[in-house]
Amino acid sequence: MLRPIRAVLTRLRPARAATAAPLARPPHPWARGLGLVAVVLLGAWLGLLVVGNVRTPVGPMDTTMTLRPSLSGGTKINVSPLGALELDSHVAPIRLDVDVDRLDPVRSQVFVERPELLSGLQDEVTHDVREGTAELAGRSCVAVVSGATALGLAVYRRPRRALAAGGLALALLAASGISAYATWNPKSVLEPKFSGLLAGAPSVVGNARSIVTEFDVYQQELARLVTNVTKLYEAASTLPTYQPDPGTLRVLHVSDIHLNPAAWHIVGSLVKQYRIDVIIDSGDTMDHGSSAENSFLDPIPELGAPYVWVRGNHDSRTTQDYLEDLDNVHVLDEGRAVTVAGLRIAGSGDPQFTPDRSVVAAGDPAEQMTGIRLASALRDQERAGTPVDIAVAHNPVAARKTDGTVPLVLAGHIHQTRTELMRYGTRLKIEGSTGGGGLRAVQNEQPEKIRASVLYLDRSTRRLQAWDEIKLGGLGLTTAEVSRHVAEENRPEPSPSPSTPAPSPTASFRGMAPGPPKAFWR
Repeated sequence: MLRPIRAVLTRLRPARAATAAPLARPPHPWARGLGLVAVVLLGAWLGLLVVGNVRTPVGPMDTTMTLRPSLSGGTKINVSPLGALELDSHVAPIRLDVDVDRLDPVRSQVFVERPELLSGLQDEVTHDVREGTAELAGRSCVAVVSGATALGLAVYRRPRRALAAGGLALALLAASGISAYATWNPKSVLEPKFSGLLAGAPSVVGNARSIVTEFDVYQQELARLVTNVTKLYEAASTLPTYQPDPGTLRVLHVSDIHLNPAAWHIVGSLVKQYRIDVIIDSGDTMDHGSSAENSFLDPIPELGAPYVWVRGNHDSRTTQDYLEDLDNVHVLDEGRAVTVAGLRIAGSGDPQFTPDRSVVAAGDPAEQMTGIRLASALRDQERAGTPVDIAVAHNPVAARKTDGTVPLVLAGHIHQTRTELMRYGTRLKIEGSTGGGGLRAVQNEQPEKIRASVLYLDRSTRRLQAWDEIKLGGLGLTTAEVSRHVAEENRPEPSPSPSTPAPSPTASFRGMAPGPPKAFWR
């Protein structure tokens, strides 16, 4: 009786095993690989977070260097309490963070008492950075491998899997290092992006002459940066003032103020801080162009620099006539040219006055015709032996028609900051709204930024060398950001990559201006 039952059970066992087999199926190789990558990345990040930093002196400052995961790479220098300086030094999935912890009073006092030692600061900073980054590289390798291995052991509970996670983490770090080395840009400091306390920005980014003649070697720039930050710390609340270069003409480009009274305080502050030689307004100073608005223009003669203006599509002929009667104001229209502060400037007003609803707007064709007439006037100036250095039109559509007739043309209208080197060699600079969009700012969910630009031109050639794009927080905000840009023809020739990567200064200084806007701009 038992034998038939045993025979049946024996036949059933394989079938049960076959039906149970799918339940124990191993995970798909892709899923296993993705899981391993997730463990490696998380473990490496935790390792860097816990032990992946180095405290090291750089010149007279005590700093902390840290590697962080990043999508774009670069270097970030936190200069408390001034803000943060961001540098586009490399493209890799890792970012170098340098926290300036404090200025050592003993070491800094030596430079104060013996200024001649500043000449040797370059070598000292280079040596400190090399030692710091070498130590950081070693510690980061240990941190990444340890973190990934430990997490792999906790997740898989198999030494072989844990070691595989550690090895993969090391390979990823090595690949990131190779990518950083291959994309290393020591001259990224030539186009710094500085945000924070606006009064200190010019002291850190330097002047137009020095960025062309002195900023040709990265190590020199790093030393200069450290020196300037040292001066900022020493100055405390009294930040160092901007020292203008005698060989540089400084032009403040504003546009689209749109009846915002705060704009005059901002313009006046920039004129004083940057020692501006001439202000160029590319139009839309008003909103409706009515005679009742004319008193808004009265502060212009007191801004501290000659004011060159062209009519925008929100500026009426009434506005233009009023400005022509103000002291220190030069109104340009129909290609008229004036010489101000050694610069020959010509411009044409916008052909359309859009607040007038009784007239149908002619659109781009009218703007193109204005640009064509302006280009013709520029050629006439060239033939007369008085070539124009800067042309001005409100609408970029008109400004584009001057390509090939002038080195630089300025425009506004679109409330966005753009720069373009056009086909025949003319550089088009479009300014955003210096009035933050005017009354329209209260209609948006987020305030529109207040924008202006400082243009640096060589005094002898009257050609653009560099420019600072200034962006301020809009209504109710007090953030400030300054971005330095250098014309391609003024950039030094590339230098060989360093044998040991060091943190690069391409700068962005972020922070909040203390106090309300009135206190900030007084």
